[in-house]
Amino acid sequence: MKVFNLELFDSHYYIKHSTIVEQIQFNNRTFYAKFERINEPLTPLLLKQHFDKQYTIAVPLLQNNHTNYLVIDYKGEEHQRFYHLVQHLFKTLDITRYHIYQGKTEERLRVFIEVDTLKLEEADEKLQKISDALKQKMVKKWKCLPSISLPEAYNIVTLPYAEI
Repeated sequence: MKVFNLELFDSHYYIKHSTIVEQIQFNNRTFYAKFERINEPLTPLLLKQHFDKQYTIAVPLLQNNHTNYLVIDYKGEEHQRFYHLVQHLFKTLDITRYHIYQGKTEERLRVFIEVDTLKLEEADEKLQKISDALKQKMVKKWKCLPSISLPEAYNIVTLPYAEI
């Protein structure tokens, strides 16, 4: 499935509900999921409804414990500073294949870094290095996905709303 410039896994998708739909036990922790897994490909109608903010749709980042994207999900009032910091950092790290998108609100940015298929552990390690570099310049108000510390149902990303 292609959304903007992203080629995403489309074997299933997740739809957000206002209440908890599932309790997930993972590494001696309990997660409360508001996203329900739908075992069907995403349709153009659902995609349009997501863009119209009728539904919130998310897609998996992992398939067979591998990913094609590293995602940094920023939520904070310094979104413009974060945007420019990411661009500068990626230039110094020689990361050229990335896309920055608008989330549901102006304060939410999603950075998708294209990678050749990586195992979850390798992806987590690379994201940790990027996150550590960002933390040297600003207060951490982002999360990195996929993560080995989260269950599969949490290694999902909400589809972006607009290109930046």
